[in-house]
Amino acid sequence: MSGNRMNGANKLKLGLFGLNCSGGLTMTKAAERWDPSWRNNETAAKLADDAGLEFVLPIARWLGYKGETDTEGTTFETLTWASGLLAATKEISAFGTLHVGLIHPVFAAKQIVTAHHIGAGRFGLNAVSGWNEGEYGMFNVQLLEHDDRYVYSDEWLAVAKKIWTSEEPFDHKGRFFDLKGVLSKPKPYGGEMPMIMSAGSSGAGRQFAMTHADCLFMSVIDIAKLPGEVAQLRSEAGSRNVGFYTSGHMLTRATEKEAQEYYRYIVHENGDWEGAEYIVNVRLAGGTRSIPPEVIREMKERHMAGIGSYPLVGSYDQVVDTLKRLSDAGLSGVAFGLVNYIDEFPIVRDEILPRLERLGLRQPHRPA
Repeated sequence: MSGNRMNGANKLKLGLFGLNCSGGLTMTKAAERWDPSWRNNETAAKLADDAGLEFVLPIARWLGYKGETDTEGTTFETLTWASGLLAATKEISAFGTLHVGLIHPVFAAKQIVTAHHIGAGRFGLNAVSGWNEGEYGMFNVQLLEHDDRYVYSDEWLAVAKKIWTSEEPFDHKGRFFDLKGVLSKPKPYGGEMPMIMSAGSSGAGRQFAMTHADCLFMSVIDIAKLPGEVAQLRSEAGSRNVGFYTSGHMLTRATEKEAQEYYRYIVHENGDWEGAEYIVNVRLAGGTRSIPPEVIREMKERHMAGIGSYPLVGSYDQVVDTLKRLSDAGLSGVAFGLVNYIDEFPIVRDEILPRLERLGLRQPHRPA
């Protein structure tokens, strides 16, 4: 993966997050809310590729959040989505977000290798264990108890990795899989494993990531506590080179006043409060341990602004200052959503990236 931007020199890596979903990360009724047509996804990915961003990251969603907008109710399946974008771009990486409990590892391992070849090594797997009971019910699959989901994911990924490396048929007998004569070709592109990403804030989730992932996505609640959390995780990772990332929603304008006015327009004047109530209830029903329930109840506004991701709200300078604080705390990168990934991207390209370059967090990019 030597040519993969995810392994490049930029201290703070950046990606677009959630563009495969209706509304992206923002639960708003505003007219400019994101329409996830294929043409729009391709356009946004090419803009990000040309500007030097490292990755695009989708959300695996099967049911939306209802309310007035049904945010994320219209989505593209993420492995085929990533394959299409990899074929349409030159250097940017594309991740596929996969609920490992919903797809057999033998089938998924070949899908992943196919995408890896399409992107000449630029495909990455975001392996998620799931939390939405309604989505698992659609597949007639039992949603395991929280920590057992990661035991399952551990075995699933162990099988996939053996498929990617074994040149001879093998059997596997574990707690969840009893497989005979498994063999799959081709192997991953260039003889290198696909990059693995994982999101988890619970003990079990982070332990899974420390064992398997190249990138751990963290929920940032209190930025003041982040340096200690990252330091602890780096210690747990030992000799493994793990990158630490978070997600954010970017609402920015030239001045703080303009940014706050736009935020009020998107969230307070046009926010989907009914959808925000629904998403909080669904997350609680899923038994998530990533964020305490009492904190989730206080985050309805944050869910409308960015589905619970970290706020990157303010003037261009304020947003860049927040990104610098996240980097200084030890994060390797941020995946962010925009109200509209095409209309808003010139701000990222022309205002945010140059400021990050002046701070030494990124290098100037020259398109290939």
